[in-house]
Amino acid sequence: MLLVIDIGNTNVTFGVFEKKEIKTTFRITTKISRTSDEYGLLICDLLLKKSIDIDDIEDIIISSVVPNVMHSFQNGIIKYLNKKPIVVEPGTKTGIKITLTNPREVGADRIVDAVGAYFIYGGPVLVIDYGTATTYDYISGDGAFSAGVITTGIRSSAKELSQDAAKLPEIEIKRPDTILAKDTIRSMQAGLFYGYVGQTEYIIDKFKEETGISDMKVVATGGLGKIISEATEKIDYYDANLTLHGLRILYEKYKSA
Repeated sequence: MLLVIDIGNTNVTFGVFEKKEIKTTFRITTKISRTSDEYGLLICDLLLKKSIDIDDIEDIIISSVVPNVMHSFQNGIIKYLNKKPIVVEPGTKTGIKITLTNPREVGADRIVDAVGAYFIYGGPVLVIDYGTATTYDYISGDGAFSAGVITTGIRSSAKELSQDAAKLPEIEIKRPDTILAKDTIRSMQAGLFYGYVGQTEYIIDKFKEETGISDMKVVATGGLGKIISEATEKIDYYDANLTLHGLRILYEKYKSA
C-alpha cells in the first residue's frame, strides 16, 4: 500500500492507496507543534484505527507547504514506520511543464493539484483549490502549467471579519437560504458565500476569455469547494480527493523514472 500525505497550512491530510483505489483517509491539525515521536505515534495509531497494518505500507510520499514541520514529521515517519518518505520538491518528475516565471515559487500543493487534474480529467483544465488560500491554476492541453491566481480563502476571510470588526461574530460557513438576509450572522454568511460564488464565476470567465478556450474543463477541490461547486454550473467537477490522487500519480511517475 501507498501512504500519501498532504501537509497544508490548516490540516495534514492522509490517504492510503491500494493500487489506484483509496482505502481510507484521515486528517490532523497542522498548527500544533509536535515532536517526531508524537507524529510517528499519532500516524501509527490512526492507521491502526483505520484497520491498516503498518507493515503493509510499502512507500510514502509527502507534499508540504509548511517547511517548519518537515524535520519532525519526516523523522517521525522514519522512526515509527521505518520508511524514508519521498518529498515533492523542485526537480520532482511530474509529467507536466511549469512555464511560470519562477517555477520554484510554486507551492507543492498547487503542483500536485495540477498533476491530478491534468492526468485524471485532461487538459486544458482550470483547477480551483478552496483551501487556506483559494488558488486557480491553468494547465494547457499539452500539459503546461502556465498561469495561476491566488486569493484569500473563505475561512480566512470569515476569520478576518470576526477579528477585525469588533461587533461581528465568528460564523459557520454555509449556504444561506436567501441573499435577503435579515440578521448579522446570515448577512455575513450571504456575503461570504455569494461573494465567493461570484468571484469564482468571474475568474473562470476571465481565464476562458484570455486563453480563448471556452470549453476548458474546470475542476474544484478543497474543503469548501463542494458548496461552491453546487452553486454554479461553471464548475464541471468537484473532486474531494484530487490532491491525494495527484500524489499517487506523482509517486507512479517517480517510480517509473
